[in-house]
Amino acid sequence: MCGIVGFIGREEAAPILLDGLARLEYRGYDSAGIAVYGAKEGLQVVKAKGRLRVLDDIVAGGKTIHGHMGLGHTRWATHGEPSDVNSHPHVSEDGRIAVVHNGIIENYVEIKEFLQAQGVHFASETDTEVVAQLLEYYYKDGQDDLLGAVVKVLHRIQGAYAFGIICADRPDELIAARKDSPLILGYGKGFHFLASDVTAVIKYTREVSYLDDGDIAVLTADGIQVYDALLQPVEKERCHVDWEISAAEKGGYEHFMAKEIMEQPKAFRDTVFPRIQDGRVVLDDLSLTPDYLREVDKLYIIACGSSYHVGMTAKYTLERLLRKPVEVTLASEFRYCDPIVTDKTLALVISQSGETIDTLAAMREAKRLGARVLSIVNVVGSTIARESDDVLYTWAGPEIAVATTKAYSTQLALVYLIGLYCARALETIRAADYDAIVEELLLIPTKLEAILENREDIQYFASLYFNHPSIFFIGRNIDYAVGLEGSLKLKEISYIHSEAYAAGELKHGTISLIEPGTLVVALAGYRPLFEKTMSNVVEVKSRGADVLGLTTQSRGDEIQKTVDHAILIPDTHPMLLPSLEVVPLQLFAYYVALMRGCDIDKPRNLAKSVTVE
Repeated sequence: MCGIVGFIGREEAAPILLDGLARLEYRGYDSAGIAVYGAKEGLQVVKAKGRLRVLDDIVAGGKTIHGHMGLGHTRWATHGEPSDVNSHPHVSEDGRIAVVHNGIIENYVEIKEFLQAQGVHFASETDTEVVAQLLEYYYKDGQDDLLGAVVKVLHRIQGAYAFGIICADRPDELIAARKDSPLILGYGKGFHFLASDVTAVIKYTREVSYLDDGDIAVLTADGIQVYDALLQPVEKERCHVDWEISAAEKGGYEHFMAKEIMEQPKAFRDTVFPRIQDGRVVLDDLSLTPDYLREVDKLYIIACGSSYHVGMTAKYTLERLLRKPVEVTLASEFRYCDPIVTDKTLALVISQSGETIDTLAAMREAKRLGARVLSIVNVVGSTIARESDDVLYTWAGPEIAVATTKAYSTQLALVYLIGLYCARALETIRAADYDAIVEELLLIPTKLEAILENREDIQYFASLYFNHPSIFFIGRNIDYAVGLEGSLKLKEISYIHSEAYAAGELKHGTISLIEPGTLVVALAGYRPLFEKTMSNVVEVKSRGADVLGLTTQSRGDEIQKTVDHAILIPDTHPMLLPSLEVVPLQLFAYYVALMRGCDIDKPRNLAKSVTVE
């Protein structure tokens, strides 16, 4: 979850590191720190609790720290509370070695006790400090062999890690290592980078490579050498990043989340339109043959967070299209539920970053049990993408806000394409139905634009309800699945207690929570169940609830008879409703959080990419 950036070159490192950290702060913002080596100054470490601006002020934008090599870190706290001393980089007791880390060292207590028995004194409560101290211990034993000491440390520790390491004795090299946490290398002329994400380096280089588990890299100003765990040289494929740096900037919007909500029509077009040719879904990247698809007896959808909610929607869509059973499971639970997986199981793995550790671990378990893996991923070259049998990329561009919006929408778009592609191969869809859905799919971006252009009503409704202490979302079928995401958006960024329920379940206990003044958001876009949902609305209104309804324009007059206020969206094919329904809920959450004065892009206790269990 933490953000790492490292630089070695011929320019002053500190301003470059701070710029990189600013672009990585979405990965964690409990504290920040930098370590820079200068020929005269030696190893200089400055770190501070709080947002990056606190550190930036202390070092005057990097002007007070000099050197051409360094590391930066922005922290999401796991072991040890947010504090100055628990911030990264961590330094060995002799002051020669500095380490930054993303991940968790699972056996740190054992190692810490061993080192304390050797007389080593620890300054922090973190698991990471044991790495710096253990490096010093092995480095002393090996005299001048720092790389050998790194290998010994990696063999001793257990857990997930992405490391950046510098040593005052080695002023011309920067060391990186990874296992189960993302780490990229950036290539330049006379300079090189390591970073958690390409957003940190895109200002300086577009040439990157992705470290694999077990890789160790030695960076100098003039080159990079990558080794495997046995220190055998490894050649890494370079990739060119083709999106502009402006895509990772606010572009005049107050928040990244607002910008990314407004980008959804374009992101949807970019993801869908190139994959529809002459009225047919074309997925040339897939190797799923009709013969294979006929043999599939079960689909598992594996995901976390908002991607899991995409999966909940996908269950309704894929079962309807393919006539095969679909099970949606939280990635964090998959390995522990003894899943029934065979070589006839197709696992659909969904992840924006492609690095979510729970999802990655679940995917590996599914593969071990014999499943074929198709992944939906936004980040090219990510671990999940590389380890999947097939991968389809969403072309959403960089998503910086912690609360996802356009990634959710583009994941949904690919679910539709996969469903249509496979249904046609299996001949489980009538030609007329196929054509109608494809035709309507091409109209979704325009309808999204219409919703976004008429968002004043949603802002007004937010002004009515932003002080409610508890909000409930209800719906049936796909409306229920979308309600889960609407509820999550609200609680993520506004800190209001919110829950989503299948509307038919209200009478089985949940309705006891409804009291006068409770806000209920009723999703009723799914036409076959509109009347049943309205019956549930009547039930909660009879208990004193205020009801904000959401339905299609063709049902506008009907819903207004029952709810207090209504949000209307354009009509579309029932299968595609989630793509339109979710946007008003994103906007509602955004405006509520704005009126409550919340830090929308960086909500408390959260980070963008979850790379720890």
